[in-house]
Amino acid sequence: MSKTWILPFLCAGLVAQPQAQNPEVPPPFVVTTERVVAPVTVFDRDGGYVNGIQPNQFHLFDNNKEQNIEVDITYQPISIVIAIESSSHVESILPQVNKIGNLIAPLVIGEQGEAAVLAYDSRIRTLQDFTSNADLIAQAVKKIQPGSNANRLVDAAVEGARMLSHRPQTRRRILLMIGETRDLASESRAREALIDLQLSNIVFYSVDMSRFVSTLSAPPNQPRPDPVPPAARAGVLPPNVVATPTTVAQTFGSNGGRAEFLPLMVELLKDVKYIFKDNPVELFTKGTGGSEFGFMKQRGLEEAIARIGEELHSQYLISYSPNNKEEGGFHEITVEVTGHPEVKKIQTRPGYWLAGKPGN
Repeated sequence: MSKTWILPFLCAGLVAQPQAQNPEVPPPFVVTTERVVAPVTVFDRDGGYVNGIQPNQFHLFDNNKEQNIEVDITYQPISIVIAIESSSHVESILPQVNKIGNLIAPLVIGEQGEAAVLAYDSRIRTLQDFTSNADLIAQAVKKIQPGSNANRLVDAAVEGARMLSHRPQTRRRILLMIGETRDLASESRAREALIDLQLSNIVFYSVDMSRFVSTLSAPPNQPRPDPVPPAARAGVLPPNVVATPTTVAQTFGSNGGRAEFLPLMVELLKDVKYIFKDNPVELFTKGTGGSEFGFMKQRGLEEAIARIGEELHSQYLISYSPNNKEEGGFHEITVEVTGHPEVKKIQTRPGYWLAGKPGN
């Protein structure tokens, strides 16, 4: 029986490179895992989490083919890397961020969890290695100070993925990034970072500083008559907020459009062009099945941390060995739930890339 090679989100461009045409030379980044892991979050019509779903009520489809799945509804301990931007761009907000360290243990990792803390600007610094000690986590977050103008967001994601890849496979692997959505001066590419996250089954969450920073630095608005009646302003973004798929999703409660996101992601993984250059955070969150949160005030930051913890502790973990491994290319994952009419939205990773053994 020939082997198959499963590459979560591995770009087709890599397989198509000249060395991959030689059957004796496998494409880079190839791994031989036989299991696909898909964290699943289920929402009701009001945006609340749906709990109490039984394993036999889940149905997962891989390229429209139903799979024989295992659903873990028991709690799995969390390993999380908290990566916090420390560039001079966010100097005005860091005092607020310094206060949230004591929320991580009770709200996010729980009694059996562990966390590590990174700070990033022109450097990527490990301020605290993995620990379950809540005081050490809080101290590491509290001592972050502003640094240079650089914002090596993508490099921080790569380092966080590296750290998490060494944690036991029995633990949930989470990367939480608190910072702006733009990247300045990273040496790594967003595509490489996404591959690293996917290979290690890491779910990416983010708390976006951008809107808070722009609000603090924006000049005061001069009062003037508004020519648009209040009733006609439905669907309009707040002042100083640029319309992007992410800001629209954050403001109006959508997920940015899975149908629109998938083709863009596949194009990036094929290395056709650099998509998501201005917002790699959107790629990482949607590409791993995570979520992105924004905030405008200190209380909003604390609420974002609480919501991330609630979501993590409300997820179901589905794993399976694909029954259609002979199909090369991108495999789209969709999940359905039966017997729960209140289910409105199901969030999971979009899929993975599967290629047959080179030469076959």
